[in-house]
Amino acid sequence: MASLFSSWQLPRGFSAPILEGEEGAPSPPPFLRRLALEPRHIRELAAALRRGREEGLVGLPVFRIVEAADRVAARFLDPGDPLAQEALAWLGPTAGVSSPMARIILEGMVRDWTRPRLERLLEEEFGDPTVLDAFQSTARGGRRRALGLPVTFHLGAGSVPGVGATSLLRALLVKSAVLLKPGRGDVVLPVLLARGLAAAEPALASAVAVIYWPGSRTDLTGEALRVSDLVVAYGDDETVGWVRSHLPPHVQLRAYRHRLGVGMVGRAALGGTAWATARDAARAVVLFDQRGCTSPHVFVVEEGGGVSPRDWAALLGEALREMEETLPSGPLEPETWATVHQLRGAAELEEEMGNGVVVRHGGAEAPWTVVFHPGGELLPSCLGRVVRVVPVPDLHQGVALLSGWEKYLQTVGVAGAGEGAEALAEALARLGVCRITSLGNMPWPPPWWHHDGVGPLQALVRWTDWEPGV
Repeated sequence: MASLFSSWQLPRGFSAPILEGEEGAPSPPPFLRRLALEPRHIRELAAALRRGREEGLVGLPVFRIVEAADRVAARFLDPGDPLAQEALAWLGPTAGVSSPMARIILEGMVRDWTRPRLERLLEEEFGDPTVLDAFQSTARGGRRRALGLPVTFHLGAGSVPGVGATSLLRALLVKSAVLLKPGRGDVVLPVLLARGLAAAEPALASAVAVIYWPGSRTDLTGEALRVSDLVVAYGDDETVGWVRSHLPPHVQLRAYRHRLGVGMVGRAALGGTAWATARDAARAVVLFDQRGCTSPHVFVVEEGGGVSPRDWAALLGEALREMEETLPSGPLEPETWATVHQLRGAAELEEEMGNGVVVRHGGAEAPWTVVFHPGGELLPSCLGRVVRVVPVPDLHQGVALLSGWEKYLQTVGVAGAGEGAEALAEALARLGVCRITSLGNMPWPPPWWHHDGVGPLQALVRWTDWEPGV
């Protein structure tokens, strides 16, 4: 393996100088070789992408794009392919996840880039996907056409590997040229996907640019905002706020803010299936090391089942301990470890005081932590596989506890709701939850899910209506 990963893929015919010297050394940022960019490079790049879109991408049938993505996905899923080998060699070190976790992330992400999944996505979003290729007749007369904007700038968060690559592929499906700045922890898969697509379909080679630069280079990010037609931004509220304040009035924004998940466990899952439920819950916490917008931070557990919420919390701790052996945690930043130790210490003090709190954790070897906290406040996790378990008389009271989280709720994983499932789903929808699923499916939403309540491809297109009589 080379000492540094080249953190870019440029459109055909475009070049930029490589950064040399101390800034290009392995730290900081670790493992990444970078380009020496100035704002003029961003302007020139946007112009090149516009030409590439007009000369090749717009005229490419949408199912040719699907076929190219499917061929690249097959390469990623083939252990003997150099693309897959490079992905697995670099994904762990650059994203800060263990090697077993890197393999699961790669396989899970790539599954959504295959032909069956992409065709289903297009059908769910448009009905007739050929509306992306040409005007199509409507049921009430007239015709209509959907098309992505000329250049979409994707600003990645970097917390979950593969999100940037999926965002890139979505834009290409709607015929929008892509300028992607991945987050530091999500460089490898977008670069390698772009590289694979360029090899699989020549028309895509001139319509995609993936370039990492540090977040401190706000001059480059600001220039990318100015030269784009649509911005897709992933990040915390501070990042999204900065983008909004620097966005020209004519540039549209689709922002995916910081979100989190919650688990809800009803009485029906607290009998003979309690251990299986705990394992599903633990896996939802473990995948992506709890960094995803779907990752659970709190489990609300209903009282009155065959296993008490306190005993279920113990099962959850045992499941997390087991999973640490097969899917070990990635390295934590010192500040995060310090926060985990502080949280454990505070919980252990409450436990000693007899407040009903019980804490279980992985000691100095592993950060996983379960805090059973009756009557406790629902607080977001500090990550590191840290969760709280809060007992409630019934799940609807659990919905009331979530009422302060409306702005951040993304996914709710439910087990054992029984006959009350429909009423529970209605209450969660009114609260603003975007996705209700099983605990086992929490980490992997399907490609056609309404991300933050909006269709993932519909959010990227503009429609042209051709009225009768013209």
